[in-house]
Amino acid sequence: MRPEPRNRSEPDAAGTERELLAELNALRVRAGRARGKARLSLQDLASATGVPRSSLANYLAGRTVMPLDVLDRLLLALGVDPAEAGGWATRWERLAGQRLDSAAADRDPRVTAPRRPCPPAEPALPVPAQLPPVTSAFAGRRRALAALDELLSEVEANPCAPMIAVVTGTSGVGKTTLATYWAHRVRAHFPDGQLYVNLRGFDPAKAPVPPAEAVRGFLDAFEVPRHRAPTGPDAQTNLFRSLLTGRRVLLVLDNARDADQVRPLLPGSSGCLVLVTSRSQLPGLIAVEGARCVPVGLLGAEESRALLAGRLGEHRVAAEPAAVDEIVERCAGLPLALAVVAARAATQPHFPLATISAELRESPRRLDPLAGTDPGIDVRAVLSWSYAHVGAPAARLFRLFGLAPGPDIGTAAVASLAGAAVPEVRPLLAELVGAHLVTEHRPGRFTCHDLLRAYARELADADPAPDRRAATRRVLDHYLHTAHAAEEPLKPPRGPIALADPAPGVTPEQIDDRAGALAWFAAEHRVLVAAVEHAADARYDAHAWQLAAACVSFFDLRGHWHTWTNTQQVALRAARRLGDRAAEAHVQRFLGGAATRLGRFLDARVHQSRALELFGELGDPVNQAFAHRGLGWIAERLGDHRTALDHDLRALKLFRRTGHRVGEAYTLNSVGWCHAQLGDHRQAIGHCERALALLDELGDLAGVAMTLDSLGYAHRLLGGHARAAELYRRAQELFVTLGDRHGEAEAGANLGDTLREAGDHEGAAAAWRHALAILDDVGDPKADRVRASLDELICAELDPERPGTGRS
Repeated sequence: MRPEPRNRSEPDAAGTERELLAELNALRVRAGRARGKARLSLQDLASATGVPRSSLANYLAGRTVMPLDVLDRLLLALGVDPAEAGGWATRWERLAGQRLDSAAADRDPRVTAPRRPCPPAEPALPVPAQLPPVTSAFAGRRRALAALDELLSEVEANPCAPMIAVVTGTSGVGKTTLATYWAHRVRAHFPDGQLYVNLRGFDPAKAPVPPAEAVRGFLDAFEVPRHRAPTGPDAQTNLFRSLLTGRRVLLVLDNARDADQVRPLLPGSSGCLVLVTSRSQLPGLIAVEGARCVPVGLLGAEESRALLAGRLGEHRVAAEPAAVDEIVERCAGLPLALAVVAARAATQPHFPLATISAELRESPRRLDPLAGTDPGIDVRAVLSWSYAHVGAPAARLFRLFGLAPGPDIGTAAVASLAGAAVPEVRPLLAELVGAHLVTEHRPGRFTCHDLLRAYARELADADPAPDRRAATRRVLDHYLHTAHAAEEPLKPPRGPIALADPAPGVTPEQIDDRAGALAWFAAEHRVLVAAVEHAADARYDAHAWQLAAACVSFFDLRGHWHTWTNTQQVALRAARRLGDRAAEAHVQRFLGGAATRLGRFLDARVHQSRALELFGELGDPVNQAFAHRGLGWIAERLGDHRTALDHDLRALKLFRRTGHRVGEAYTLNSVGWCHAQLGDHRQAIGHCERALALLDELGDLAGVAMTLDSLGYAHRLLGGHARAAELYRRAQELFVTLGDRHGEAEAGANLGDTLREAGDHEGAAAAWRHALAILDDVGDPKADRVRASLDELICAELDPERPGTGRS
């Protein structure tokens, strides 16, 4: 019976959807009976409409809004003329609009976003919100804001093509500040997200961001798994443009060098707006792509006074008009210079502004941005004034900031950089923060603006070279020895790597447990990646390869396999420069592990074979055993279980000969796994149980978790589904405790397979969904297999006539 309509003037979207789906399924039953069936099956409908069965299952279950063209084809397959179907198209379009409006309201209940011209192709995509924070002391820019508002009005009135605005002006003039302020003001008009990237087109120290890297970052923002994205830059750009089709997204491309850097990042369809900032006017982008130029000049006198008043207060500015006039003149309307001077005045509220204006007047280098030269030179006068007013110890610490790798630095690393104790550097850091030479952007973590960092580096270059090199050695020692200590609780199954003693003045951080190790790596991993490159550039090659090695366990646990690969490639070059064959052997093995994770088995075999050869020449049986395990893993991933077993048995023999009990325990588990794959489940259980006993004795929880997973597999193949499910659950709980997301997902996927075979379809679906979320997040190719199993189960539930398939 058709349900009675709700007695409401505007039914909710969910209710409307249920009613429409109920009517569709009633038509499905009627059409099926006309053919002598209980109802038309999903396969019948898929054949008649040309729509995949899994997609029809999602549409009819209400998980995805059905496109109108699919609705028309479905109605025809059910024997109904879409034009005479009681307003189906109108009702279905209204439903799609309600769902989109509801989603926009959920994102920001205070704002009703403009109605999109069409629903997005992928409504389940996340909504990125990447805009940097906006300053609270924004002043002026009425003309530029009006130009951007006019552009937005044109997009709203005529969404036929993406609009592009180029905010252009000299360095330090406030292009990024303006773009960020306006983007925040209009973000409600772009309910599908706001993307931001600093393209570093004019960065004094770093290379510009390649367009392919920026596109990959945007795909990450939309949570596109790495393994699902094509490898070529053009293909990734096409995928990015496909994601933006039918969506309203604001893109802020900051600090672009030229039009070629911007073009691959432009959307290819309507509804989006691109805001580019650049020192260049980007004439090619204006001429070819029709970009609108929004020039940003220096602040006028009144706007400069307003900026100072916003930072210092109206009363203080009004009390000394002559001093304020001179400050405005000396800063030449450059917002960065005004901000630095205002910071100095704010931290010294008892200083008259006349004192500050006199110091600016007497500075040997005066700001002159209107001369058309690099404005960094002009800002230096103001920065040097700030620097000159901190004490000598704080000034030395500021210079050392120019030698630190990475985007920021923690207090302990600052102490090692300076060769001092943490209590000694804390007041110096507070002094630098007070002078606005550095920023404490998170508790205990410090950074500084690119211009300030460049200025610090210039100052450091004037220090004696031995002092600079000693500071670089100290900070690299800090990261190397702390990372090595942090990796220990992660229980890496590998041979030892001997480190040289840290330099005097280095105090590595204390890592107490696994949770502390994971937290430290999570906070520092971007810095560690930069430190590996920094060490290689400075020819601290031993630091480069050993630091890359210390990060392997964390990168593996968190699924950062591309980063793992990139750092090891830097490490390989460093090891070869050293002529250190043992270092190269270790790096080759780590590269093999990363390639195996990424499914690049040919590369993996080359690296592991080279490692095995080198360790053999060096007479290192322990690491020979680990290389054999790596080769066995590759063979197992390729389905060659006999070759895998052969390598594992060789590794087991070497571990037993050298008394390496951890290696022996892990390899016993691998041998058991291979026997299970070859159908000898009893022997598999025997080896795995011996491994489990040894790992319990050693207290190696990571090995215990992996062995429980192997035992679950063997019991499952023997038909002991209840025992297998229990073992998989225990393994999954341990992986969660260990922070091993990949292991957690694999155990969950295996649990889903077991529950499906045991007839617990609800439990299987829950286990697979949990595993799939993690596998997609880390970019594991196994996600496809789990997704297929889940889709198969859903289709079987929606179409009972379709026979079950057991394990997918």
